[in-house]
Amino acid sequence: MSANPLQPEHERYARVERVRLGGVPVEVEWMPYGVGAAEQVAPAATTAPATPTSATAATAPTMPAVPTSIEPPEIVAGYGLLELEYAAFRRGAAVMDMAHRGTIAVRGADRVDFLNRMVTQELKDMANGDVRAGFWLNRKGRIEADLLFVHVPDVDGMPPLTLVDVDIHDAARTVATLHSFLFAEDVQITDESALWGRLAVHGPEGAALLSNAGVEDAALEALNHDARCVSCTLAGAAAVLARRDQCGSPGVEIFLPREAVGRAWDALVSQHDAHDIGRRRARPAGWHAYNIARIEAGTPLHHVDFGPDNLPHETGILNARTSFKKGCYPGQEVVARMESLGKPKQRLVALRMTEDALPTSGSPVFERGADGEPGNPVGAITSSTLAPMLGAASVAFAMVRTAHSEPGTVLLVPAEGGRATATVQPGLRFLPERTEST
Repeated sequence: MSANPLQPEHERYARVERVRLGGVPVEVEWMPYGVGAAEQVAPAATTAPATPTSATAATAPTMPAVPTSIEPPEIVAGYGLLELEYAAFRRGAAVMDMAHRGTIAVRGADRVDFLNRMVTQELKDMANGDVRAGFWLNRKGRIEADLLFVHVPDVDGMPPLTLVDVDIHDAARTVATLHSFLFAEDVQITDESALWGRLAVHGPEGAALLSNAGVEDAALEALNHDARCVSCTLAGAAAVLARRDQCGSPGVEIFLPREAVGRAWDALVSQHDAHDIGRRRARPAGWHAYNIARIEAGTPLHHVDFGPDNLPHETGILNARTSFKKGCYPGQEVVARMESLGKPKQRLVALRMTEDALPTSGSPVFERGADGEPGNPVGAITSSTLAPMLGAASVAFAMVRTAHSEPGTVLLVPAEGGRATATVQPGLRFLPERTEST
């Protein structure tokens, strides 16, 4: 693992916060991002419904080692302030270091047409400022990468550009395999993960935070809707902001030159409210707090809740990633056949536990026999957390056999040395529904 580019900034924040909070133990907890990361587990805690103090038992992503243009860095698990970090997602603004995300740049006059022929999503009608998510599949219809396409608005003097957000472990391989399909198209595909700095802001106060950091009002107005992006200035640097709500509150992904990421981070996290005893306007948040928020919001992750062995129909986010009205793309026959058959072998579902017991990632899921005892194994937990918005209820994602995936199905899961009764929920989202893309 390489050192995180923002490591000095994270450590400085912890030192300042220790002093500001009067000696509260604030320390940066680092975790590896990649092989073996699943062994990194957050501590468990309890929660009062009105004041979130939950911790998550969900794990960090695990994926095979593949060549990348830059060595994957360590990521921040947390700062020892989990309750405050989580609260920022719900009531304030949470700032995240996204060094674990890769960035692919696609240029050329034929780029949209080419990408449209490669992925599951319809891209041919993308306009400047559009953002869409789609899967990159292999010939067998399995998911090679989960991609976010950011169609950057034209800037005078700059060639048209589409940025692609991808897990950093998948960036180099995705570029290489996409290149293998190029013939004579005017398309240039480059893994630029080493050139772009990546941050994210989540929470209802995110727009005010970005405004104070120099983002123009017109750009913020354009981001009022999910799945939109803008070119703007952030902390004096040219940046691309893409609206993507993953945590049940407004979310913005930030792309900017790598050399400017430290300055942008400082501009976001150093803001204080002079009218509220110097209260921070934003709270840096780590992986554990993010996991709580994204699980509550029903957002599964590639390499965590589904992976290279899964089909799109198994992910729970098929409709957010796939168009059934477009032409051929690699793996399309498998996707179309599965849609016609209507039943994959397994599906990702959301489970809510009856007992106050939290299963961990990898725990088996069993059918419940007629006698109430565990029957045959039918799947496994992929992510879990205590959900503050549900009164600290234990909730989880699990990949289970389709026959046991209907809402209301009762299953059994080993948890905290005992057994938990789990009920399949109607969808992946635990929070009250609202219109948004995943």
